[in-house]
Amino acid sequence: MSTVAEADSKQEALPERPKELAMHFDTLHQQFTTTKLGMWLFLGQELLFFCGLFTAYSVYRANHQEMFHYAHYFLDWKLGGANTVVLLCSSLTAAWSVRCAQLEQRKGLIVTLILTFLCACAFMTIKYIEYSHKIHIGAVWGSHFGVNQADFPEHLKETYPDLTSEQLQQMNAGSFFAIYFCMTGLHGIHVLVGMGLYIWLLIRAIRGDFNRKYYGAVDNVALYWHIVDIIWIFLFPLLYLIG
Repeated sequence: MSTVAEADSKQEALPERPKELAMHFDTLHQQFTTTKLGMWLFLGQELLFFCGLFTAYSVYRANHQEMFHYAHYFLDWKLGGANTVVLLCSSLTAAWSVRCAQLEQRKGLIVTLILTFLCACAFMTIKYIEYSHKIHIGAVWGSHFGVNQADFPEHLKETYPDLTSEQLQQMNAGSFFAIYFCMTGLHGIHVLVGMGLYIWLLIRAIRGDFNRKYYGAVDNVALYWHIVDIIWIFLFPLLYLIG
């Protein structure tokens, strides 16, 4: 009987588990470091995935330099530059949201999460404008490429007045746009995933789930968003600033 009583007293003496602590972890610190490691491993494979695409880009560009040079004129560097600024601002607000969560500044956390989400919306809106224009004029992938000379960008007309649509088709300009839509499209999917994650964080922030001891979700999503930003930092000059 005494043994049973001692066991009961020991159980009563155990500290109460925080509600944020998952059952398979012993402490919040262990949970934080484990999830952080998992996120870094995930981001590592994401970088490997995009490195394969960058390698394919390098091979095609090395073998078709002239075609890449002509085709890039169909991309609007001003829109690409605007998207770059938008993502840089979103990285700032994403990092700021982590700091707000650490300091238990609930209002600041909600505001920075909303700003990050709005920046992502702005990015996708600009990307929609780009995609719709290219599809409208026929600047698309593979054998479907067929831009009329009247739809050539003014800068291309002025720089290469003798260039024709048939010449671009013979150069297989559709390969450039296949790479363009593939790389920017996959990046856009990652942006959409990030938007979904920030909606999830915003709902939890409004509910008051985060505090100075539990903010791992905000930190990990911000890490993911920074990788999305970094990938675009490489895509922008490689596609838009070839000339």
